[in-house]
Amino acid sequence: MSTMVPPLYAGLVDDASLLPPSPIVLADAVAKYDEHAASWYAGLIGSLLVPASVVGAGPLPRARAGLIGDVPAANLPMTVEKLRAAGLAIEHVEAAVARRGEDPQPGLAALRAFAARQGDIRLYAEIPLSWGLLAALDSVAEARVEGLAIAPKFRVGGLAAELFPTPVELAAVICACRDRDLPFKLAAGLRHATRHTDPETGFTHHGFLNVLIATVVAAEGGEVADVAEALAATHPVPLVEPARTHRDAQRPLFVGFGAANVVEPLTELVRLGLINGGYE
Repeated sequence: MSTMVPPLYAGLVDDASLLPPSPIVLADAVAKYDEHAASWYAGLIGSLLVPASVVGAGPLPRARAGLIGDVPAANLPMTVEKLRAAGLAIEHVEAAVARRGEDPQPGLAALRAFAARQGDIRLYAEIPLSWGLLAALDSVAEARVEGLAIAPKFRVGGLAAELFPTPVELAAVICACRDRDLPFKLAAGLRHATRHTDPETGFTHHGFLNVLIATVVAAEGGEVADVAEALAATHPVPLVEPARTHRDAQRPLFVGFGAANVVEPLTELVRLGLINGGYE
């Protein structure tokens, strides 16, 4: 790992250039990912996120990959075997367990069975931030006690206002994960380092730096109100100092998120002075 990327940000950003609405093709995504992996900021980059639906659409990447389960769950085992036969190193699989408002337990049971069969692949169960969430987290925690490599994933944005949890709502989720010793991933809405309102949609997005510092606060025993305060900050000043203080520590709880262009979060971290911009 490059020493230019502090441990706090190691593997924070997955390359989501293949996910909608990106028009990039598989070959171009792989070439760009290879560039990132060979760069001075390689330590910031996690996996290349590969939708299961693009398998068979072209040459498969020989890169660290996270498989996005955008096909029926029953097809995932076959897709994983096909990718492995092609020499693809699958680091993890991400798959939704239910639509918003549905009971997540049946989908979780299916993914637990899948995780038990695969064994060596980390699995992220995308759980809606709605009815049944806490019981679903209990089920994930039980599965981890059984030795399954499974953890939750949450969407914190989308095409409707109700898909953006408030700081208090997200803080409660983070604390619930903390209390169950559950690492988690996030998807959607994390466009910038700090909380902001999109002038085109009017939706207020969470900032990835807000989330990172909020998880630090939670890991240190902060209550929901303390975690929500970090999530609600719309200026980087209250976030930068704790980020600098914890720069050499491993990031707690927050596994990471995907970005269509990984250079954008990198640029913001450099601008805030949290990564040194390629110079020792």
